[in-house]
Amino acid sequence: MTSFTDIEHIVRTRLRSLRTTLGLSLDDLAARTNLSPSTISRIETGNRTISLDVLLPLATGLQVGLDVLLDVSADTDVVIRPTPSRIEGRTTWALSRPDSSTVALKTRVEPTATRPQQRVHPGHDWLFVLSGRLLLLLGDREITVEAGEAAEFATMTPHAFIAADGPAELLMIFDRDGQHAHVHRDKQ
Repeated sequence: MTSFTDIEHIVRTRLRSLRTTLGLSLDDLAARTNLSPSTISRIETGNRTISLDVLLPLATGLQVGLDVLLDVSADTDVVIRPTPSRIEGRTTWALSRPDSSTVALKTRVEPTATRPQQRVHPGHDWLFVLSGRLLLLLGDREITVEAGEAAEFATMTPHAFIAADGPAELLMIFDRDGQHAHVHRDKQ
C-alpha cells in the first residue's frame, strides 16, 4: 500500500514534469488555471497542501484527468511476454497490456487463396512490414507494402490486407476501436 506522503510526492512530481514537458512556465499554467504562479510553485515543491480545489484546475490546465495524476499502480513487471494466437492463416502476438489505450500487435500473415472482406471502423490504423510483402486492399485500391515500409490510413475506408508472394510479418498499432474491429471480428 502506498502511503499518503508517497502519493503526494508522486502527484507533485507529475505536475512539475507535465508542466515542463508541455513547455509551460508557472505563469503560463497560472493563466490556464486561475491559480497564482506562487501557489503552483508551492504545490510542486511541497510547501502547500494538495487539495481538490487546486488539483482539479491543474489537471484541466495540463489537459489530463485526475486519474493520470493520482494513479499509483506499480509498473513492477514492465516486460510483456507475448503468446501467439492463431486464427485463419494469421498468428498474432499482443505487444501491449490488455488495459492499454493503444494496442500494439505483431502479426504473421500466411498467403490465402481467398481475399478477406474489407471492413470499416472508427479510427486510424498504422502498420509496418517487418518481412515479406503485404497487399493492402483500401477501397478500390490495391497497394503493395514492402518490408521496411509503413502504411497509415483512415479506417472508415473499407480495408483489409493479405500476404503477397509468401508469408509477411508486420507490426500494427490501433486505438481501442481498431483493436476491437481487427482482433475480435473473427470470433463472431
